[in-house]
Amino acid sequence: MSVSVLTLVRGRRAHIVNLIAGLNASTRKPDELVIAYMQDTPHADLPATDFPVRTVFVEGDEMPLAAARNRAAATAIGEQLIFLDVDCVPSPTLVARYAETAGWPGGIRLGEVLYLPAGAIDGAIDIDALDRIGVRHPAKPPIAIDEVRPTPSHGELWGLSFALSAADWARAGGMDERYVGYGGEETDFAARLERAGIQMWWIGGARAYHQHHVVHTPAYQHFDAIVRNARLFRATWGRWCMDYWLGQFAERGLIAWDADTITVLRGPTAGEVAASRMPPETLFS
Repeated sequence: MSVSVLTLVRGRRAHIVNLIAGLNASTRKPDELVIAYMQDTPHADLPATDFPVRTVFVEGDEMPLAAARNRAAATAIGEQLIFLDVDCVPSPTLVARYAETAGWPGGIRLGEVLYLPAGAIDGAIDIDALDRIGVRHPAKPPIAIDEVRPTPSHGELWGLSFALSAADWARAGGMDERYVGYGGEETDFAARLERAGIQMWWIGGARAYHQHHVVHTPAYQHFDAIVRNARLFRATWGRWCMDYWLGQFAERGLIAWDADTITVLRGPTAGEVAASRMPPETLFS
């Protein structure tokens, strides 16, 4: 069974270098890596691989995340698609575990992700060290290395690392390209998967390591996109998504928000955006 790894890139050259290094160290190499660039030119001098690396370019000043995933999937030749965020370094067994579980349990499979502190990777990747210092997101469950666990809700979809067949991707309809910028497109895709009857599972042994980047709380830098995409999701599915961010915006007087509508009262100031930048030791937004 052929396996394609797909990732989206804007900037983050050091991160994609480490992602490729992780794939090079995999016990089961992918049959290709597809990089969807949300920028005009590819990164130069990326590490050599013994599997093909193909690129596709997706235009858009705001992050066209849904469109980029769709272009990457359309470009991929693999029967199985592994979507791996550019911030993630795959463990040596990630590709193998996603491939092994393609027949059973099948469906869409989620891998564990540990968050790394700033400066965790400096040169060669030491997986044992990453296992020691990586931190599990408090909202995500611990998974034994050989475990396969059904998820209680499709809302658990985690865009950092997941795998599914190209056939199931097509059956769900891919991602809705009306979502532009940060937020909403993954939750919408989860609803599409549920509507298509595609089951979701946590897969042990498909661990990845999230490379550090600065986070903002609240996510003021994405204010316009979050509001726009939340309204789109509400119009599509009859409920809200990104409640966490919307709640923070409402608490701080930026929006009025009820069961049916969002009214923007004001946008965040430049000072508020700057103040929302968290210190380097903050791992989660």
